[in-house]
Amino acid sequence: MAKTTLGCEPVVGTLTPSKKREYRVTNRLQEGKRPLYAVAFNFIDARYYNVFATVGGNRVTVYQCLEGGVIAVLQSYVDEDKDESFYTLSWACNIDGMPFLVAGGINGIIRVIDTGTEKIHKSFVGHGDSINEVRTQPLKPSLVVSASKDESVRLWNVRTGICVLIFAGAGGHRNEVLSVDFHPSDIYRIASCGMDNTVKIWSMKEFWTYVEKSFTWTDLPSKFPTKYVQFPVFIASVHSNYVDCNRWLGDFILSKSVDNEIVLWEPKTKEQSPGEGAVDILQKYPVPECDIWFIKFSCDFHYNAAAIGNREGKIFVWELQSSPPVLIARLSHMQCRSPIRQTAMSFDGSTILSCCEDGTIWRWDSTVTP
Repeated sequence: MAKTTLGCEPVVGTLTPSKKREYRVTNRLQEGKRPLYAVAFNFIDARYYNVFATVGGNRVTVYQCLEGGVIAVLQSYVDEDKDESFYTLSWACNIDGMPFLVAGGINGIIRVIDTGTEKIHKSFVGHGDSINEVRTQPLKPSLVVSASKDESVRLWNVRTGICVLIFAGAGGHRNEVLSVDFHPSDIYRIASCGMDNTVKIWSMKEFWTYVEKSFTWTDLPSKFPTKYVQFPVFIASVHSNYVDCNRWLGDFILSKSVDNEIVLWEPKTKEQSPGEGAVDILQKYPVPECDIWFIKFSCDFHYNAAAIGNREGKIFVWELQSSPPVLIARLSHMQCRSPIRQTAMSFDGSTILSCCEDGTIWRWDSTVTP
């Protein structure tokens, strides 16, 4: 297992806002009484960059950000099971280019919602416990991965309903998997992290023929030869507690635990011995009062910045690609005191949304155009 190497000390950002960009609250919506766990803009389809969705309780709601801070409700989907509590959602794409919404939560069932018909396109049953995160492959937006409490990550084809690969087993996670992400350019790679305090990097290269087969499969999805990927190519112990969010930044990884910071690090894999290697911690982005688990950060489309909420309802916006790290803005409002479970940055970072434990959605807009 990769341990942190000695050498250069990581560069830690300072919490003095640079005022590079100023934001102000332009809207606040009370969606309901139940906590909102996820919010996401649609980056899959350029026609809908200003469309976002939230999940809370057994409801998935689709909105549009309009000029002047206006938020319009477009659609709402209520799950048939009133005890469902969705924790995560991701935008994906049908063969005809129509946007899909993929949601999962406490029931362990993944719902693929066709936003064109406002009906369920498919339901994926397979995970043995709740689903903590779903992410879409940006290069092939009909492929999604799901991270589950059942200690596994699964790869699904939303077009055909097939579970292609299961990342679990001998070298897999030893506790809940909390987050997963596709590499932005290496189509074979994913990174996952969880309650076993590790981040694992997996490769699908050896199994890619099965991924391709999932697009042309005509038999029942249950008859597909789903493969187990038992060993990751890299295991990192960067954090000493639960790791609840990880994202690729090029070949580097941004990850966070419950210790008030996001860490940027480089995995240094050894080709000859999979699973082993070293970790070079490059930078740290402090986030005060961010010491409860299941708080996720988000980035704009080009990964120029990351926005993260904390348990006091404040948002920190960090410039990612500068060294030392620059705090772009620190956002707070007197009436926003509830933990922010997730943020969503718009395509160019000019709008930041946050969804809170008290069922509110907050919209912040940049006061100067970038």
